[in-house]
Amino acid sequence: MADVPRLKGFTRTERRLFLVSICLLAALLAYPLWGDDYNVAALRDVMLFGLFALSLDFLWGKTGTLSFGHATFFGLGAYGVAVVAIRFGLDPVYASAVGLACGVTLAGLLALAVGYFLIFGGVRGAYFTIVTLALTIIAQHVAIGWASVTGGDAGLIGVPPLGFAVAGIELSLADPRALYYFVVALCAAALVILWMVCRGHYGKILTAIQDNELRARTLGHHTSLHLLIVFAVSAMLAAVAGGVYATATGFVAPDMIALLLSTEVIMWVAVGGRGTFIGPFIGTYVVWNLEQEISSIDSKLWPLFVGLFFIAMVFLFPDGILTVLELMKKLWRRLAANRQAEKRAP
Repeated sequence: MADVPRLKGFTRTERRLFLVSICLLAALLAYPLWGDDYNVAALRDVMLFGLFALSLDFLWGKTGTLSFGHATFFGLGAYGVAVVAIRFGLDPVYASAVGLACGVTLAGLLALAVGYFLIFGGVRGAYFTIVTLALTIIAQHVAIGWASVTGGDAGLIGVPPLGFAVAGIELSLADPRALYYFVVALCAAALVILWMVCRGHYGKILTAIQDNELRARTLGHHTSLHLLIVFAVSAMLAAVAGGVYATATGFVAPDMIALLLSTEVIMWVAVGGRGTFIGPFIGTYVVWNLEQEISSIDSKLWPLFVGLFFIAMVFLFPDGILTVLELMKKLWRRLAANRQAEKRAP
């Protein structure tokens, strides 16, 4: 009963998203009880891509700033883990954890450096998107050209599983189901933390910046600094997703830092619902399954069908797939009201 007053402070949309999130979390926690190893691993990868989409949603959905080079940070996390774990010859127990920390740090520093010159330089809108697009192209060429470190086109194989060694206690996530539950906890923690941050005063500042940055600056907010912080946090979260994904699959390749992935993550966020946080996970799952089903029929057809699906979503449901649920609810209420009216009629 103590939780009821807190729920009363939620808006109607927040209540619905909260209930959807709880249901999804319960389903995810129970899924390994009946799912086979392949499907559990596939769902784990989808959640990691969903975490990647969440990182972009924090930037794009809450500030209105679209990055077309977000795969750069995902790839930095993945390559950071692979290069440190394989090239440096560290103990496999904690090599991936050290690599993950290096990759996330590198992604954060790059975002701070690039973001400082762009954001404090007044670069906004389409110009910011174009520059971040160039960033991904450069990063992909570096990943391919620096073959002595990154493995070139072939990438790197043999990334050890994620593990930790603290105070003499070793914890390895080599078991696929253990890693699955770790990913569930990671995604849930990131979702809750970002939601709590954006629900408070800081979220109102970001909303003000998105609506009218000049007005927010006039009110005394350091808008450029806030945008830089959000850009850096979103980059580091993307690197976390990329690094954990590399430990799960055991390899890295230039595709993890390519322009195609930057395009796909925008689609995942848009389909799920920009600014909703839970929407990117749903959008990632829907688009990923659509790709799998179409690829099983013909591998050459899925880009066409996914592209048509995305265009249809933009025209029919521009606010994302969650609006479909809202429309269905309104339709159900209207039908219920009509039935009540028919019963009252003589």
